[in-house]
Amino acid sequence: TGCSTCHEPSQGWAWAEDFSRGYPGTVHWRNSQTIINAAYYPRNFWAGSVSSLEKQARSAARGGVAGNGENDIMEARLALIPEYVRRFRKVFGTEWPLIRDAWRAISAYERTLVQRDTPLDKYLLGDKSALTEQQLRGKALFEGKAGCIQCHNGAMATDFSYYNIGVPPNKRWEEDGLAQITFRFEQYAKGQTEEGYRSAKSDWGFYYRTKNKWDRGKFRTPSLRYTMYTAPYMHNGVFYTLEEVVDFYNRGGMDEEGRTTPFPENKSKLIRPLGLTDEEKEDLLAFLEAFSGEEIIVEPPELPEYAPLFTKQELMEARK
Repeated sequence: TGCSTCHEPSQGWAWAEDFSRGYPGTVHWRNSQTIINAAYYPRNFWAGSVSSLEKQARSAARGGVAGNGENDIMEARLALIPEYVRRFRKVFGTEWPLIRDAWRAISAYERTLVQRDTPLDKYLLGDKSALTEQQLRGKALFEGKAGCIQCHNGAMATDFSYYNIGVPPNKRWEEDGLAQITFRFEQYAKGQTEEGYRSAKSDWGFYYRTKNKWDRGKFRTPSLRYTMYTAPYMHNGVFYTLEEVVDFYNRGGMDEEGRTTPFPENKSKLIRPLGLTDEEKEDLLAFLEAFSGEEIIVEPPELPEYAPLFTKQELMEARK
C-alpha cells in the first residue's frame, strides 16, 4: 500500500475519515495525520514512537495494518522499474535500488512539504493587516481565557508533549469487529501484557512507549498548522469539525453526551470548562483559521513503467 493511500494531497495530505485506511482486509486504529510540516517534528506518530521521517516511512511501509511490505519484495519491485534503477544509481551510487535509500528519498520529498506563509506568520513578521479584527479577538482568547497557548505554542503551535485531554472513544471503532482485531494485533506488537490484551477496549496511547500506567490515554499535542484541511480531528478522528473541537474544550474535555476519556485518572489538570460565549467561540475559530495558508496541491506525477529485468534471450542463455 502506497503512502498516498493514507496521505492524500486533496484531503489535507491525510485522510478525511475518522480512521486511516489500512492494508486491504484490515482497518487502521488511529486517525491519519497530515505530512505537511512533518519535517519539523522531532518525533512522529501519535505516540511519538519514531524519531525521524526515515524511520516513519519504514515503519508505515512495513506495518501489518498499513503498507504491509517486506524489504526484499519492495526492493525487487523497485528493481523492475528502469527509471527508478537509473535514478537510485545516480543519487545513491548503488547498482540496484536499496530499500534503505527509498526511505531517504521519501523523507527528502516530505521535507519539501512545508507551509510557512500563513496569515499568522505574516502578522508576526510585521504585517498587522494580515489578521482581521475578529481573528485578533480570537488571538487574545487563545493566549488568555481559552488557554490554548499552554500546549499549542512555539513556531509549530505545539509543545510536542503528550497529554490526556479527555478525548472520548470513537463509537464506530468500538463496534467494528475488524477494527478490534487490528487493535488486538497492535496490542501484541507493542508489548501489551496478556491482561491488557484481553481487557483493553481503548487506545492506551503514550503508555505503549513508557509502560507507565499514568501515561494511558496520552497523545502528542498536534500542530495547529494546516488544520483547516485536515479534518477529522484527535487521535481517533472523533470530531469532524473545529467547531466540535472548540465545544469539546469549552465543556472541559467532554463531548455533547458528556463522554470523556476511558482513563479519567490521567486527564490533564489543564483541561477545565472555559465558559466561552458563542461569540467568543466564533472569534476563536476565526483565529484558528489563521494557522493555515493556501491549500497545498501538487500535480500527480506520471509513474514510470515496470519492465522485466532480463530479456528472454538472456534467460535462455542463463539456463544453458
